[in-house]
Amino acid sequence: MITFEEAFGIVALSAIELETERTELAEAAGRILAEDVFSDMDMPPFNKSAVDGYACRREDLEGELTVIEVIPAGKIPEKAVGKGQCSKLMTGGMVPEGADTVVMIEDIDTTGENTVRFKGENTSANIAVKAEDIRKGALVLEKGIRLTPPHIAVLASVGCARPLVSRKPRVAVISTGDELVEPSQVPGIARIRNSNAYQLLAQARNAGCDAAYYGIASDNEEHTYNKITAAQLQSDIILLTGGVSTGDFDFVPAIIEKAGFDIKFRTMAVQPGKPTIFAVRGKQFLFGLPGNPVSAFVQFHLLGGMLIRKMTGCTDEERILRIPMGVDYRRKKASRKSFIPVKVTTAATVLPVEYHGSAHIHSFVHADGIISIEIGQTELLKGSLVDVRLL
Repeated sequence: MITFEEAFGIVALSAIELETERTELAEAAGRILAEDVFSDMDMPPFNKSAVDGYACRREDLEGELTVIEVIPAGKIPEKAVGKGQCSKLMTGGMVPEGADTVVMIEDIDTTGENTVRFKGENTSANIAVKAEDIRKGALVLEKGIRLTPPHIAVLASVGCARPLVSRKPRVAVISTGDELVEPSQVPGIARIRNSNAYQLLAQARNAGCDAAYYGIASDNEEHTYNKITAAQLQSDIILLTGGVSTGDFDFVPAIIEKAGFDIKFRTMAVQPGKPTIFAVRGKQFLFGLPGNPVSAFVQFHLLGGMLIRKMTGCTDEERILRIPMGVDYRRKKASRKSFIPVKVTTAATVLPVEYHGSAHIHSFVHADGIISIEIGQTELLKGSLVDVRLL
């Protein structure tokens, strides 16, 4: 049995980056950018009005101004502004030559058919200066980021219509166990609904993967082997839940090896998730996760999430907040590292949620994250700082 830190290192060192592909900008959100992106133009590309108003010379603000032109957004000014003159223009419009100030329309009085006067005491320039945001050739986005809506806007603004991204990892999900039925079925005596598969499908998709469900494998070696080998044909990562412990029907490790995988570890000194398997076959990876839903959820979040980031070249770090405990937390046994679901309060403190063990997935509905307590440690005292891994 190895420590969680040792297991984390093994998974990290095993990762192999996937190939890249171009995608349409409208489909790029959530993908991992695989190239640095540079601006093909200055932004703003011209001196641009930040308000609806009148462009003039600041030195002329005390006198009456003659309106010489109306400039809507998208139109090139035809006239330069001279002494005692102004041009009416709209937000985003190009500031005409000669003008150094745009007076907001609310600060203007109309004094004649083509004359206006500034009625305020002072005004900002209200001009977005050419290239004040980005200069042509400047680096605007670095490879490795997960593209969010603001990133998409930046890509559009610099003409990157088909960004280079990492291919989505293909994930196959298999559940094992004769006790399982699908969620649409009413379980009979000694049977339970299969929640793990749908939980893992959702986790994988949230992590940016294409995930496919391969169904329930019965407690039969041949059936389980056939499920795994079918999944091997179309996946980068196989997630298999159940059958990885030491019971009479837990033959999954042998089947994993029969399918050509090299098992890197079988158990970790953690709670939940002690009987977790990680195996490698060339560029393909397999997690044998415990059947208890919390164990499967937590270990895929921690280990699977990290593997996916490595495979896609994602440079985003795991989201971690360092904040104090809001109450004392104690446990009796300290032989394994424990992961505990917690809620972050409005006072920026951490409170453990009610948690009955590795089958109690309902507790995570109320959790904002998880904290850990180390091997040999029996308590976390109120006020002590802990790292909250956000879910």
